[in-house]
Amino acid sequence: MKVCNNCHLSFPDSASHCAQCGAPLTTVAGQPPVYSGDPLDHTAEFDPADISANKVFALIPYIMGWFGVIITLIASSNSPYAGFHVRQALKIQIVTLLSFVLFIIPFLGWIAVGVWAIIALVLDLICFFRVCGGKAIEAPIVSSFKFLK
Repeated sequence: MKVCNNCHLSFPDSASHCAQCGAPLTTVAGQPPVYSGDPLDHTAEFDPADISANKVFALIPYIMGWFGVIITLIASSNSPYAGFHVRQALKIQIVTLLSFVLFIIPFLGWIAVGVWAIIALVLDLICFFRVCGGKAIEAPIVSSFKFLK
């Protein structure tokens, strides 16, 4: 098995260059590849042309919530980069929706929902500015939730 040192994708032994980025491949002898970067950063997995063409659509779910998710899915349904950010925004939105269950607990539940609303706003802002920089990094806190990979 051969691995690209740039984007960490695996290829058969017959391949000489990475199909994603064109970098030369190195042979790995029975060991999984060693990742030197952030495992939550998926920027190298996306085509730079896709990132620049769909950056605006990737911003919309963080600004407009559920409505923005629908707009982005309709407008750029075949963009892997926009799809990644739709999934990250959906994680934040679903956890926010689930937090409303805490409203049944008087006072402490109400405070917890308010705190989560502030955290969700901060997560949306963090992800918004990451998209502005052309990055595809999983959202903090909700990245540990394995749904919507």
